[in-house]
Amino acid sequence: MCNDYGNHIPYSDYLAAFSQTRIPVKWPNAAPNLEPRDDIWPTDRAPVIRRMEDNTNEFAELRWGFPPGRPKAGPVINFRSEGRRFPVGRCLVPASFFYEFTGTKSPKSKWKFTKAGEDWFCFAGLWRPMPQGGEAFTLLTTEPGPDVAPIHDRQMVILERSNWSAWLEQAGNESELLRALPAGSLKVEEVR
Repeated sequence: MCNDYGNHIPYSDYLAAFSQTRIPVKWPNAAPNLEPRDDIWPTDRAPVIRRMEDNTNEFAELRWGFPPGRPKAGPVINFRSEGRRFPVGRCLVPASFFYEFTGTKSPKSKWKFTKAGEDWFCFAGLWRPMPQGGEAFTLLTTEPGPDVAPIHDRQMVILERSNWSAWLEQAGNESELLRALPAGSLKVEEVR
């Protein structure tokens, strides 16, 4: 399951993409310092576009991983989407690529996935306040599509740009949105 992704998206690309898709977003008063990151790990802070209770969308940087559901467990970084409804707390999690790992011994094989024909994409995610303060997000998962299945038995939901608004605004059928992309949508390369 995804526990490592990268983000090389310049702030100007966010502004352009959300303008082109006509999704209104509240942007920070000053451009944030978004350094390119090859590895975003659980508990790191990362950019999201989140739906607020007042039905507006906002750019924010949140912690990756909901608090654990039981003592001594790790943060909830991935959340199964099948058969569930998500009426609140939706967000888009921008990424340039993500990694999956195979093998049982270290060093494991590391596989990099990028979106064919696009410099970046958005995962479907959820966000919520944390009991100890601050806010966090998690990535939604689904059955693997043909590009991921040879490597892993689950995958994160990657939304087509045309579905970003439907996910944020609850305008689309969740089961149609929260599924794997067709074959050839992701490019896969072994990087270790």
